Amino acid sequence: MPFPPPSHTPPGTPPGPRRRTLLASAAGAALLVGCSAEPDTDATSAGSPSVAERTRARAAQDSAGLVRQYDTAIAAFPVLAERLSELRAEVVRHAEVLGGARQTQTPTPSPVSPSASPTAAASASASAAAAPTSERDALAGLAAAERTLVDRRMKALLDVPGELARLLASVAAAGAAHVYLLTEGVK
Repeated sequence: MPFPPPSHTPPGTPPGPRRRTLLASAAGAALLVGCSAEPDTDATSAGSPSVAERTRARAAQDSAGLVRQYDTAIAAFPVLAERLSELRAEVVRHAEVLGGARQTQTPTPSPVSPSASPTAAASASASAAAAPTSERDALAGLAAAERTLVDRRMKALLDVPGELARLLASVAAAGAAHVYLLTEGVK
């Protein structure tokens, strides 16, 4: 026994997709094509890195710096370790995905060695000077750093090709979630 046509379909209407369904499908297909990855043609013939490569390297460095901030907060306030360890682990994964070095364990902050580069010495002294004075300051500092990176990554979306733009958008979205989790319950 065949099923009767739906009550809103006039009798004699041919079976198959409706015009609205076809138009919506065509619009969706056009959006998908627009999101396809494009080759990065910004690399120069002299071998300098492309915009995408520079953006990826900067994002990886930013994530590595954020990992160091998490390490500083955890070292200063071990009671926050449980709350921050998962967020830190995600930031480590972001750095890895973006091409940064793998950092699996929480390093213990140590004084800068005499053989360290001036840049490393400057960043180590800057992070030591910026050590949080309370748990609330530590959480607020991490939230501000995450928020800054979210903004930077969202702006970079305009300058990079499809696949990297999707990756940056995903990492930025995770950063926005981190901001929420870091500020949740902190007044």
